[in-house]
Amino acid sequence: MAVTAPADGLALATRGLRKSYGSRLALDGLDLTVPTGIVYGFLGPNGAGKTTTMRLLAGLIHPDGGTIQLLGSPFGRRDRHRLFDVGALIESPSFYPFLSGRQNLRELAATGAPVPIRRVDELLELVGLNGRDDDKVSGYSLGMKQRLGIAAALLSDPKLLLLDEPANGLDPAGIVAMRDMLRNLASTGKTVFVSSHLLGEVQQMVDMVGIIAAGRLVKEGTIDSLLAGEGLVRARVMPDQVPAAVEALSTLVERARIDTPADEPGWLVVQIAADRAADVSRTLATASIYVAGLESGNDLESLFLALTRTARTDGGEGSIGSRAAAPKTGPNWPAGGAPR
Repeated sequence: MAVTAPADGLALATRGLRKSYGSRLALDGLDLTVPTGIVYGFLGPNGAGKTTTMRLLAGLIHPDGGTIQLLGSPFGRRDRHRLFDVGALIESPSFYPFLSGRQNLRELAATGAPVPIRRVDELLELVGLNGRDDDKVSGYSLGMKQRLGIAAALLSDPKLLLLDEPANGLDPAGIVAMRDMLRNLASTGKTVFVSSHLLGEVQQMVDMVGIIAAGRLVKEGTIDSLLAGEGLVRARVMPDQVPAAVEALSTLVERARIDTPADEPGWLVVQIAADRAADVSRTLATASIYVAGLESGNDLESLFLALTRTARTDGGEGSIGSRAAAPKTGPNWPAGGAPR
């Protein structure tokens, strides 16, 4: 059956979320808004605060300030029982190496909310480990352990799934199967909150994206609206003309929307609709600056790089309840196969 949505339509929300480790500020007033029944991509460069956020949402650590709302209700130190409705895979999954995959899932199932015996079999098939389920986990490859971690996160049939780099160690066929599985879960009304560095894969998988840098949200919205409204135009000029080119283009867009990547001398990245490439070229030509290269596009990777570079330039510190039925059929996961 479908998952019942919270009254406000949100599976997850944070407001003003803050967390420090000593003198280092990891989260600086993070606001996230995640509707029910979608796959939400949580993106940011290394050190931006993604894993800290995931650990806060899973109740593994506690915030210094701000609020968290899970499945329509406030979430705090005394609400850990509500995590039975939340499944999580954060950082590398840990298992008993001397037990089989099946035995590990059974041991985990015994530590939380009641789980039907058939649930373990359903999940082993869902993640493509049937056939290797009775092998010791010590013989599993990294990708197989990751699949087992996803199965463990789904044991209690959660309404909200938190996944930190779920494609880690998976081969291309496994990544495609994981994408299909997460889309299937969202189609039943579950909410999937996934952090990933595979931006091309995220673009194909998610409904909505939140991008953070230096512990702050820099952009959030549906994938379609972000790519439609935040196109990019890249123009190449002589390196010694870059300052003059930035000055000329500031009449077309705000300076904050012009990036000059240090690793690409002579290139300017302008946050402007991709179909306005001619305006960029015309503006530069009016200033007697002639482009040697002009590119346009609106892929997620380009948008991500432009937004997070701008955030760092601006002073950031980051660097690069009721149970729902599980889907009866899952993606075509490749067989477990030999360890690799």
